Amino acid sequence: MLTALARAARHRLLQVSAALLVVCGLLVWWLVPFGPSAPSGRVTVSTGVPTGVYQRYGELLRQALATDLPDVSITLKNSEGSQQNLARLASGEADFTIATADAVAQYQHDRKPGFDRLRGSARLYDDYVQLVVPKTSPVRSVADLRGLRVGVGQEGSGVRLIADRVLAAGGLAPGADIKPVSAGIDTMPGLLERGELDAFFWSGGLPTQAVQALSERLPVRLVSMDTALVDKLHDVGESTRHYRSAVIPADAYKRAQDGQPVETVAVANLLVTTDTADSALVEGLTRTVIRSRDRIGGQVHPAQLVDLRTAIYTEPLSLHEGARRYYRSVKP
Repeated sequence: MLTALARAARHRLLQVSAALLVVCGLLVWWLVPFGPSAPSGRVTVSTGVPTGVYQRYGELLRQALATDLPDVSITLKNSEGSQQNLARLASGEADFTIATADAVAQYQHDRKPGFDRLRGSARLYDDYVQLVVPKTSPVRSVADLRGLRVGVGQEGSGVRLIADRVLAAGGLAPGADIKPVSAGIDTMPGLLERGELDAFFWSGGLPTQAVQALSERLPVRLVSMDTALVDKLHDVGESTRHYRSAVIPADAYKRAQDGQPVETVAVANLLVTTDTADSALVEGLTRTVIRSRDRIGGQVHPAQLVDLRTAIYTEPLSLHEGARRYYRSVKP
């Protein structure tokens, strides 16, 4: 009888032990996270001039990321534009940035520091080259700028890069045939309004707030840049294959266009990071860029053109592995 009682006690002990193991296992499963942890930490994004599309897009993207990646603190840093943005990224001053494809290609061609570490996260929207003059100006083509005071963007901007190339395609030497004024979109409209500039170049999404506001204060006009000029632009130098002929829609700047479309040059904007960026962070940020398109696009019109079907094409950059992971996850 004692032996039977001992066997029963051992059996009950085994049952209790098994139950405890199950409970402990459930507690471990509940309390200890498995799989990759959510991204956290501080991230710096280099944007653009205060009144430009890069800066406004960055502000709205930061708001979207606050919801999607709550443990990531985003700091925005103003810049002169694409060229300075890439230099900051390569030096570690920024973790993400926006830059035009031609600026990226030139950075790679010049083999500047960190050129081989740059990676793409998403193709965003196109920038359109806008040559703005007073409505009464005799300027009807790029060649007509000879001898005039022309705003060409700041030294580290993508505007400066493309303005110099457009001038060369129009048969003008930037430093000799015009009077170049180094200024950004935050100051060029005011200079034109005060008569201190005869024209200025801008490359940005449509519509750009600063150009829109200028057109409401001053009668201005956009100068056409036709396909022939774009063909010449491709022959100007290295890294120009990323330019294409485009049309500024008639309603982009109603007062400046009088209901007429304007031929011009366009180039893609890319969301750029480096190969050292955390894959989970890049995946999460890329997801937010795509998902927030309509929300941001309601306030920054160019963002409406961010498209999952084309976002993956970040040439001349290879995709970051984190971005690649996201695109694979949503592949039909």
